[in-house]
Amino acid sequence: MQFSLLGSGSRGNSLYVESGCTAILIDAGFSGREIAARLTSIDRDLSRLQAICLTHEHADHIHGVGVLSRRCRVPVHANPGTFAAGESRLGTVHERREFTTGQQFTIGDLEVRSFALSHDTADPVGFVVSDGRTSLGYCTDTGKVSHLMAHRLAGCSALILEFNHNLELLKNGPYPLPLQQRVRSSHGHLCNEAAADFLRMLQDDPLQLVVLAHLSETNNTPALAEAAAREALPSDWQGNWLVAGQSRATPLQVI
Repeated sequence: MQFSLLGSGSRGNSLYVESGCTAILIDAGFSGREIAARLTSIDRDLSRLQAICLTHEHADHIHGVGVLSRRCRVPVHANPGTFAAGESRLGTVHERREFTTGQQFTIGDLEVRSFALSHDTADPVGFVVSDGRTSLGYCTDTGKVSHLMAHRLAGCSALILEFNHNLELLKNGPYPLPLQQRVRSSHGHLCNEAAADFLRMLQDDPLQLVVLAHLSETNNTPALAEAAAREALPSDWQGNWLVAGQSRATPLQVI
């Protein structure tokens, strides 16, 4: 299985995953043209896509979904709450395929399992994607973690985990107090410390790669997020990590 975070942050999010003859997007928060360009940058193109799966209805996750679904004639997979709340932004899609949060479904060579998150949207989810040999966990846009989330993500070969903000930078930064409270809330975003604590819970032999995602450009830095992650992982850990950014796709990662 291979994947690339095409972009991760408050201005757009999209994850490309492929295995065998199957390729999907999780979220499409950039324009269709921008997603096509970022796929080209990793030597891929829209013709490979077979589906788009949605985590929730915020614009930075669904901005390009409608146009891509129509242009590529691919179905959109989301739970009923996300479809209902995102209807005005999604517009017409090629095909709607609803799943119930917690349900597992098949897209070609990939098995996709959803699990509940805690965010200020209708019914937010994360995903675990597996090709039967390795698995990738995707967990961003959640204000808190849970035993259910840990259970779903246990045993993943690679993990994409939100390291959104540094508490001190958020407290002393330009955000007005109501927005700070929203970010810090249980329906907001994970701070570096909370993400690191969660990462400690998930350490397991199969974990080869950790991607730090959805970093705030205002309230975090890659160095601070990386330092928190480094402290959470044992000194003898044999895996790797990388920090995803907003402006370009990560190189294709093989797991």
